Amino acid sequence: MSAENGQILPPGSVIGILGGGQLGRMSALAAGRLGYKVHIFSPEKDGPAAQVSWKNTVADYTDLAALEAFAKAVDVVTFEFENIPAASAEILAKVKPTRPAPRVLHITQERLREKRFLEGIGVPVTAFREVTSAAELPAAVAALGTPSILKSASFGYDGKGQVRIEAGMDLDDAWKKMGGSIAILEGFIDFDCEISVIVARNPAGEIALYEPARNHHKHHILDTSTVPAGVPAKVSHAAEAIARQIAAEIDLIGLLAVEMFVTRDGKVLVNELAPRPHNSGHWSQDGAVTSQFEQHVRAVCGLTLGNPARHSDTVMTNLIGDEVETWPQLLSDPDVKLHLYGKAEARPGRKMGHWNRIRPKS
Repeated sequence: MSAENGQILPPGSVIGILGGGQLGRMSALAAGRLGYKVHIFSPEKDGPAAQVSWKNTVADYTDLAALEAFAKAVDVVTFEFENIPAASAEILAKVKPTRPAPRVLHITQERLREKRFLEGIGVPVTAFREVTSAAELPAAVAALGTPSILKSASFGYDGKGQVRIEAGMDLDDAWKKMGGSIAILEGFIDFDCEISVIVARNPAGEIALYEPARNHHKHHILDTSTVPAGVPAKVSHAAEAIARQIAAEIDLIGLLAVEMFVTRDGKVLVNELAPRPHNSGHWSQDGAVTSQFEQHVRAVCGLTLGNPARHSDTVMTNLIGDEVETWPQLLSDPDVKLHLYGKAEARPGRKMGHWNRIRPKS
């Protein structure tokens, strides 16, 4: 049975997930609790998701024959990260429902397209300029000033492909360090804090919003996410309204993380979108009625969405590299919930797991 025309997929159906990392792993575990089977498609043979999935296809994302066979073997297709060729998603969508749609993937995997989409629907974003060569960079810097942030337009995450532009910097060198062929230069925001809102939407158009999480980064990698976020009610309401608007305008089916800056005068600006479960939503595994991973499964299978309400105050902390070796101490704390990803090698900058500290709701 396939989820055509909004049809509900019953337990026992097969969810195909592109990507074999920790987000796929936690989505597969949530799917299993609801009685679904998960088939992972990934170039990685023994990644975190493969360890807990029903079936695995090991192939490149551009392998046409493997993609078509995968699509025929599942009932619905979804993603655990967005750095997948949009053309591959189009191939899958011709065979089975693909959620979110390839159009959503196309928009969100390239920063310039994403910014222009958001501008087009009236969502506030940071000031930006397109830069197609090193020769264009000086004019863009002159327009936006310094400091500013140069980012590769495509395939960047956790600070990769980003360079902070300072006054007097060698711009040719900055372009080389950025490493892309097309870039976006963004004006620097002297923000008060960073927040994110996770929004889910199912084929019937039902929307569920998680309250904002306050995010703190170290070395461009998310360190902690805290709920409640401790921002004024008007900021929370504005952030949630923006997330709701984006989900409807982009015709989302699935999950979308909306990362935002809160300026010192209380304005909310959208930084980036991620059409999948998100690191900043991990708090929901232990602090919300319905985790973001269960919500993702519900949305792509056409089910009624679960209650996203927070039942506990929660601080999520990532375990990066060798920090995973603290697992015995973490397990000795009765207020800590530990989530390890099954990765064999701890490397600098690599996310190995996370932990949630929960307290009674304030």
